Amino acid sequence: MSRSSSVQSMSMSEESSNDVGDNESSGVGLSASSLNYEMRRKLDIMKKLHNTGVQVDIDLPQIAVIGNQSAGKSSLIEAVSGITLPRASGTCTRCPTECHLTRTDAPWQCIVSLRITTDSNGKPLGQVRNEQFGDIIYDKSQVEDRIRRAQRAILNPQQSLDLQFFLNEREDDINTKLTKQLAFSLNCITLSISGPDVADLSFCDLPGLIASVARGGEDSSIALVEKMVVSYIKKPSCIILLTVACETDFENQGAHRLAKQYDPEGKRTVGVLTKPDRIPQGEESSWIPFIRDEREPLENNWFCVKLLSSFQLNMKLSWAQSRQLEEDFFSKKPGPWSEIEEPYRKYLGTENLVERLSTVLSDLISSRMPEIQDELEKSIASTRELLSRLAPPPSTDPRSEILTLLHMFVQDVSQSVKGVSEGFGLGAPSGLIQSITPEQENFKRAIRATAPEFWPFETRVLNGKLPPADFLHGEEQEDTREGFASSKAVASPKICLDEVNERIKKARTRELPDHMPPIVVRTYIQNIVKQWDAPSDALVKSTYNIVSAHLKQMVRDHFHQFGQGKLEQQIRGIVQAHINACHAKAEQHVKYQRKLEQKWPFTMNTHYYRDYKAKFLAQYKSAREEHAKNAKAPLKITFPQPPSTNTTAFGTTIPRPNVFGDGTSNTISFKPIEPAESSKSTPVAEANHEAQTKTTSSSEADDRNAAALEIMAAVRAYFQVAYKRFIDYVPLTIDAELVDGLAQDLLPTLYSQLGINGPKGDAICKDFAQENRKTATRRVELTKKLERLMAGHNELFAAFV
Repeated sequence: MSRSSSVQSMSMSEESSNDVGDNESSGVGLSASSLNYEMRRKLDIMKKLHNTGVQVDIDLPQIAVIGNQSAGKSSLIEAVSGITLPRASGTCTRCPTECHLTRTDAPWQCIVSLRITTDSNGKPLGQVRNEQFGDIIYDKSQVEDRIRRAQRAILNPQQSLDLQFFLNEREDDINTKLTKQLAFSLNCITLSISGPDVADLSFCDLPGLIASVARGGEDSSIALVEKMVVSYIKKPSCIILLTVACETDFENQGAHRLAKQYDPEGKRTVGVLTKPDRIPQGEESSWIPFIRDEREPLENNWFCVKLLSSFQLNMKLSWAQSRQLEEDFFSKKPGPWSEIEEPYRKYLGTENLVERLSTVLSDLISSRMPEIQDELEKSIASTRELLSRLAPPPSTDPRSEILTLLHMFVQDVSQSVKGVSEGFGLGAPSGLIQSITPEQENFKRAIRATAPEFWPFETRVLNGKLPPADFLHGEEQEDTREGFASSKAVASPKICLDEVNERIKKARTRELPDHMPPIVVRTYIQNIVKQWDAPSDALVKSTYNIVSAHLKQMVRDHFHQFGQGKLEQQIRGIVQAHINACHAKAEQHVKYQRKLEQKWPFTMNTHYYRDYKAKFLAQYKSAREEHAKNAKAPLKITFPQPPSTNTTAFGTTIPRPNVFGDGTSNTISFKPIEPAESSKSTPVAEANHEAQTKTTSSSEADDRNAAALEIMAAVRAYFQVAYKRFIDYVPLTIDAELVDGLAQDLLPTLYSQLGINGPKGDAICKDFAQENRKTATRRVELTKKLERLMAGHNELFAAFV
């Protein structure tokens, strides 16, 4: 609110002064001639909202009086409210004191109440407790003692004494029975003052900021008071009434520092200069610029008040007499205050201050009222939502609830092992089976990578590479795109023709000349199958890890909100033991599968095996024939175009790639076999070389190589048969024992291990159902918050009905 919009200050006429007279029982503060019913109604609504404690959750408009100790706050409060505050030693303001002033036509009265918002340890109660402290006061002289006793009650929350003790006991008896009281408290004294000439105003007087602690005091008091003040003035709807004593340097007053920190633009701060009579003569010029808005400007300006001295207080002057003395002080000539120009004289005196505060507070309440209603409704909805997210409160029949939870959990486990997806959105988590499938694909590639790479040439002819077998087109072509070839090169080095011949030679015992030792084929196959141990073990382990993580999350989803977590912990252990048992079975069966493959080469799929053997043998022979034909040709050799199609074992016809090359050309590069160095020097050597070539092509060598090629083709064909059944049986075994096995006997296992069906089942279930302390505390907090919000909402609703 801008200063230009403020209402012109009222002048107290002689007639009003005479009406007030010297009678102490007459009203104090402003008459209500310039204030309307609507404003009093708004103030009354704010008072009721404060009594609900909803200010903890909603920023309610209010005036907070702050200042350093001995800044004149108490005298200012007395001047505004017309009551006398305790001034004896040790009775300074040690808790917030709210004053609700209301003009009425009824006789003057004051109701003192205690608003308890924290427990004896300073922790929020959640639900505010309002207790009237004593009967209604009709004599102002009784207010000071009542406030002193009310503060005693607030500062001694640990005493097992009721309020009547603090109200009725003698001071000496109270001091004897009390032990150690709090230095300060957030709990509040509320004064509801009404009468014919009481100002329509509400404000909260806060403890004065402490600059230092007296001997025997606690340093924590300084921080405690500052924290209390900050908790009020940091709220955007708090009007800061900043009191500054003129007898102390402005820069040394901590209250101004806090006001500047939380209201840097000065939009909601009203400054009050107190004790102007204590300014050293001739130094008034350093303070008058505040009134003229020339120093530390505020949107609602600085005011200066002249409050009663200790001598004048003892005179028991009336409110009208006090205001007249104040007017005389600012009008005294010659004097620096009397020289202040007329536009700024409206900032002098308690009466003008109260009028400005009433206007500012009224305008703030008017602007905030719709917002408060919206905030209440939103907070109520939000709090209800938070309550709905909490686990239900402990059941009166925990056994039935636990049984229901177990059945739902086992049912979800059964659905997961059936392969039901967790969701279909982009961000939906993968189901159990969907998570295992990539591991099965990795397993399949790893087994394929163990395929033996037979090289139908001698070791000295290592240049070149056999092209992919055309008859394998559609079976393993995806592996060439996904790194199969590179992994295969590492896993299976070339097995050359002469190495096979050497094995045949060493293995031969009593076989007939046209029979090969079976140990050669078996040894090659067993060496291949041994490489399947690691991939199959890796699949078991990865599946186990996925299953464990999935079931662990399912246990948490179903049970983490039940009780204090003991049931979840127990079920997690039981389920993990169940998974471990399934894992052991899966490992055992996979090992048995490998044992079968390693023992003897065996297949009943003879047609499939013979078909692959014939094709691999034809590939190897064709490669040798082409190499022999072009052994002396240039490095780049052109081969005849092979047939364009080939019939598979299943009767389908597919395109047939070239025997050599990259599949798009019928050329391949081989390094010619060079003759020995000694045979190059003479014509005789050339003749020997020619003879050696003829010898190599003799029938004896051909028979030996033909046998080796037969073994190569047999082993390679058997691999095609064996690896395909292995990549099926191993995942099936793991699925049957470790995945699908999860749901088998899970419910009886849980019943048995938990013991809920035994003779102590009810006691066990009751123990499991004990609510989590954190959840219980949160429920209480939210429930009490909802009660506060609903109480505030109901008060606001009733005010507009």
